[in-house]
Amino acid sequence: MLWLRQLRWKLFVSHLLIIAIGIAILLPTAHFLAGNPLSAMRDSPFSFASAPASESEIAPSQQEAFQLVVDQALLISAFAALSAVVIVSLFVSRRIVEPLQELALVSGRLAQGYFRERTTIQSDDELAHLSGSINRLAETLEQTEQRRLGLITDVSHELRTPLTIIAGYMEGLIDGVIAPEPEIFSLVHHEAVRLKWMTEELALLSRAEAGQLRVEPRPTDLTEIIERVAAQFQSQLASQGLTFDRRVSSMLPRALADPDRVEQILINLMANAVQYTPAGGAIAIFARPRDLFVEIGVADTGVGIPVEHLPHIFERFYRVDKSRARQSGGAGIGLTIARHLVYAHGGEIWAESEGAGRGSTFRFTLPVYETVFR
Repeated sequence: MLWLRQLRWKLFVSHLLIIAIGIAILLPTAHFLAGNPLSAMRDSPFSFASAPASESEIAPSQQEAFQLVVDQALLISAFAALSAVVIVSLFVSRRIVEPLQELALVSGRLAQGYFRERTTIQSDDELAHLSGSINRLAETLEQTEQRRLGLITDVSHELRTPLTIIAGYMEGLIDGVIAPEPEIFSLVHHEAVRLKWMTEELALLSRAEAGQLRVEPRPTDLTEIIERVAAQFQSQLASQGLTFDRRVSSMLPRALADPDRVEQILINLMANAVQYTPAGGAIAIFARPRDLFVEIGVADTGVGIPVEHLPHIFERFYRVDKSRARQSGGAGIGLTIARHLVYAHGGEIWAESEGAGRGSTFRFTLPVYETVFR
């Protein structure tokens, strides 16, 4: 009888029940009253004051009276059936409408920003499934809001430091306390660039979430992009004592991709690897054919990712270790941007790690140009 738990069948059965109740009351009542016409005639307020003398006159009078009684019976039974139907309908409607009203109330509260609201519907039909979906949505919204608030705190912290440095040195230069030396200007410039980078990342995330990232795919040599990215991180890798390796297949085909966006993806992945790999560790970029795609990845021997965090690693504002992330900088949105860029190319991106302290590998795919236009 699992089908009776579905809402549509509940409504169907309730309608059948209402009709059956109406018929069950109407027919017996009409049959009972119509089966006793003479008795009903005597008691009827519509009976004649004096009965006719002849038998030929009695028959029509009895027929008319009988018809009146039947009409009365139908009216009475119809009223009784209507009363029963109203009672049953009110009960059934209340059982259906009240959960819908609760769902509407909770969804309205969620729309107003009260993400802690939850529904409490307990049943086995579609309303319960909808209730569960709304509760899961509320949990997701609450977690996102918590990460957003955390982002505001982190960004405020990140912005405060360079702004304080810039303001302090500029005041010193204006007051003549600090000599205008090249090192001072270089430091102020470095902090200004850091501010610019942070604002650009936030603006890029906003466009990515709105689906406004422009991607212009064309035949792309991934080897050249990998070399450019490696050159950009060469000094940083050397200063942190990290070894670097390239593992590019000699049979690597061209990809159908936007070179600038692919470089941006690799920069985000490399920056993440450098940030979470301690001195003496190793980082590698690899690329190889994979069916109708090209697989590119960045592997490191860094702090790794606990297994329970892997499904959430590409969510916006998500951080595995908030305290470490704040110390090393960043707003926790680089991987989210990388995911949106990969999806815009029609590829996939995922992370792999055997756990904390065992390194991590980030892989993504891009379509092969020769396959698309073959």
